[in-house]
Amino acid sequence: MTEKIGFVGVGRMGANMARRLKECGWSISGVFDAHRATAEALAAELGCPAPATLAEITKAADVIITVVSDDPAMKQIYKGGLLNRAKGRLFINCATVTPCVHEWVQARAEKAGAQSLEACMASSIPQARDGSLYLMCGGRMAAFQRAQPILEKLGSSVRYVGEAGKAAQVKALVNMVMNINTAGLAEGLGLGDALGLDLNMLREVFSQTGANSQVLKTDGGDMQNRDHSCFFSAAHAAKDSGIALALAKGQGLKLPLATATKSQYDRMIAAGLAELDKSGVAELTFKSRWPQPKSP
Repeated sequence: MTEKIGFVGVGRMGANMARRLKECGWSISGVFDAHRATAEALAAELGCPAPATLAEITKAADVIITVVSDDPAMKQIYKGGLLNRAKGRLFINCATVTPCVHEWVQARAEKAGAQSLEACMASSIPQARDGSLYLMCGGRMAAFQRAQPILEKLGSSVRYVGEAGKAAQVKALVNMVMNINTAGLAEGLGLGDALGLDLNMLREVFSQTGANSQVLKTDGGDMQNRDHSCFFSAAHAAKDSGIALALAKGQGLKLPLATATKSQYDRMIAAGLAELDKSGVAELTFKSRWPQPKSP
């Protein structure tokens, strides 16, 4: 555990990953966030600096883990000084962004004499905290092997998928199918509610039949009880379904279920519900609930 680790992007996922690695004995050399107060609060908790610039994060660390929101944010940090004097550094990028952005990052990192690895996460905040993330990695094998001891403290499963961009493709498909399952479950429970069925009974029947899914376990009760505390927001669901649809378009494929699902999450955003958990899609399907967004 000799390598020092810096973090860029310390919202709920990034912060909990940093806490986990600190508890596992890794040295956290600094944390950075676009919201400076967020970085300063975590730095005080971890006993590390919160540098004012990205270049300072790179200077102080051997490995830099980035957890940012989208393509523009990823490009902004890599154009904004993160690659200054980056020779010998390893950048581990955990955001769900388009595959071509991971390829772009790898090219820029290698030009600077550094390594880059995508480590896409198919889990949420509790798993980040307890080190049980499911991680899909893409990039050079040498970068994966260097990152592996760190990633194994963050994830219960760490899978190498292939070259840069491939893990992002897999993650996009994971989230696309998850979003379809979530929207489908919301429709099933919404119809059951309209029919006057006991939703506890209905969820139990679903769990023992072909209607069962991981989403039923994680979101079914929340949909019924209107508990949409955010672990994976509607805004992120729309973004990730959009990534998958763009990949499909590039292959000449039409995906009607994914298209309809993205439309549902776009409706949530239009209704001001973007920061609800993805389970909040049930607010569109339960007849008795408000708000009922207008049809496009």
